[in-house]
Amino acid sequence: MADIQIIDADKYFGSNHVIRKLNLHIRHGEFVVLLGPSGCGKTTTLRALAGLESIDAGEIRIGDRRVDHLPPQQRDTAFVFQLYSLYPHLSAFDNIAFPLRAAGVPDAQVREQVGAVARVLRIEHLLKKRPSALAGGDMQRVTIGRALVRRPSAMLMDEPIGALDAKLREQMRTELRRLHVDNDSTTVYVTHDQVEAMAMADKIGIMNDGVLQQYDNPDTVYDEPANLFVAQFVGSPIMNVADCRCELADDHVRVRLPGLAEPFVLREPALRQQLQAAPAAAQDLALGIRPEAVGVQLQPSPGLVRAEVELVEPLGAYDIVDIAVGEQSLRARTPSQLIRSQGQAVWLRLDGARTHFFDKRSGRSLRAAA
Repeated sequence: MADIQIIDADKYFGSNHVIRKLNLHIRHGEFVVLLGPSGCGKTTTLRALAGLESIDAGEIRIGDRRVDHLPPQQRDTAFVFQLYSLYPHLSAFDNIAFPLRAAGVPDAQVREQVGAVARVLRIEHLLKKRPSALAGGDMQRVTIGRALVRRPSAMLMDEPIGALDAKLREQMRTELRRLHVDNDSTTVYVTHDQVEAMAMADKIGIMNDGVLQQYDNPDTVYDEPANLFVAQFVGSPIMNVADCRCELADDHVRVRLPGLAEPFVLREPALRQQLQAAPAAAQDLALGIRPEAVGVQLQPSPGLVRAEVELVEPLGAYDIVDIAVGEQSLRARTPSQLIRSQGQAVWLRLDGARTHFFDKRSGRSLRAAA
């Protein structure tokens, strides 16, 4: 069993505080993705797990051992880099076999273990080839095979498919997830691509400026972002965020956007409870709503708000439509070809169950606070 724990970890590069009091518990068998923009601390965290970077404070535990004082070779982890770190003069077989031979494993056992990994990765036909004769995806499979062959307690991957083309990345996402399940491994995977994170992860840890912003399963991160940063980092298109003012009524909430004559009316008890619990924040709020939760109709109807189409992005199965709502703009996801032209009048409603309010001063979601 290989639970991984990071406890109150801090890391500095000079005066730059790159990891700030990080606490993370990764359970055996989980596929955890660390997600965030460049410079947020996710790769430094991964390298600290591997022993390629030291931490300045805190603890790292793998299984039942504290390992932050141990060198990389004693941590029982395997690291897959973004670039294909293969020996160019060795065949694919010899590249995969390298860590076993370095550990003094007998030749018969080396052949058996390399063959087993090659079958799992479906690269038996490539074992005699050198890296220069392999395509990018095949080179990455060999790199992963070299990490897998020792059956480590934890697999650590730093954007391993970031250099591949879009079609191959999609194939490799499926392959990596299958390998994780087949090997019953604990995997920590770093990326800045939120599509990869949503598609592959059991848990996502979103980082910004060295701070873990939220750690949860993909559905919760998407549907219940803890703060404005998570709301606008996860999702494509990103969540709409607009300044607003809220008024509480007996059985509904009226949401007014700047420059909009009529308010949106939301009959959602949970929203009223959140606003009642945070009266001070209610005066300085941001509305957050995903494009798919913005309902668009072509004809007026009671309770709907009139708006005007600014731009239509046809994406095949659906369209993304930018809509002027008072002084601000909201993006909506609509059926393909529902909206025909720029400047067209439409009528909007907001799905109250998928509407969020954020305190603009702290960025915190009122739902998360509740």
